[in-house]
Amino acid sequence: MPAPESLATPLLDVRDLRIRFRGDDTPDVVAVKGISFSMAKGETLAMVGESGSGKSVTALALARLLPEPPAVIDSGKMLLDGQDVLKMSRRELRGVRGARIAYIFQEPSASLNPVFSIRNQLAEVLRLHRPDVSRAALGDEIVHWLELVGIADPGKRLDAYPHELSGGMQQRVMIAMALCGRPDLVVADEPTTALDVTIQAQILALLAELKAKLGMAILLITHNFGIIGGLADRVAVMYRGDLVECGDATQVLRFPAHPYTRALMDCIPRLGERRRRLRTIEESMAGVED
Repeated sequence: MPAPESLATPLLDVRDLRIRFRGDDTPDVVAVKGISFSMAKGETLAMVGESGSGKSVTALALARLLPEPPAVIDSGKMLLDGQDVLKMSRRELRGVRGARIAYIFQEPSASLNPVFSIRNQLAEVLRLHRPDVSRAALGDEIVHWLELVGIADPGKRLDAYPHELSGGMQQRVMIAMALCGRPDLVVADEPTTALDVTIQAQILALLAELKAKLGMAILLITHNFGIIGGLADRVAVMYRGDLVECGDATQVLRFPAHPYTRALMDCIPRLGERRRRLRTIEESMAGVED
């Protein structure tokens, strides 16, 4: 896997990001506790952790997609090519969402609009973020992106509705919608959770192939260490809103330094091993300060 561009001039530079959620009659919940990380152009960073660790909250904050309130960003900077997203106006954010940072969500059947055809949903993205594509060329451009994500006979799928497609094809349409705006960064939030194992492998291979073709950076959000080998350049591990470990993917996978990282990796099933009791979080974190 080729090395990513130097982080001396990162595409994305997050510094001391702190996020909490206001409670009406309950104490505020701190979801992200001052994390910092960077991403280079063309790099894949896998952000790993169990549900509730703050991964998706961090990912949504990158394009200011969290509802504010109840979400409150108490401190930090999120520099996209040197521009702080936290200081952008609503108009400037519209130029970031979809055009600079695009999202692939984990449940395509819930993310695609059930009352619009595939043609209409991709056309909307292209009209918003690709003014270079003329009305006459719109159909050919849609077919091009559907072909690129591996949908057979894309011309026959243009007038299909999401419920007429399989889960794997819906996810491919979601990927096409994210990529057709030619973003610099794609946030893939649990992109294979709703798919069976065979389709999971196909989608991950597709993301790796498209990254190589298009030169985009990918932030892969997952709770599963088993899917990141061979795809991620670096790994960031989150626990209770903290970034507890971050480093080269090969190094982290072979020599995990933090007890929580080791506990997550112990959850990966391995063929030929006898069944054993998995350690609880309390056991894995024994002796480590919260």
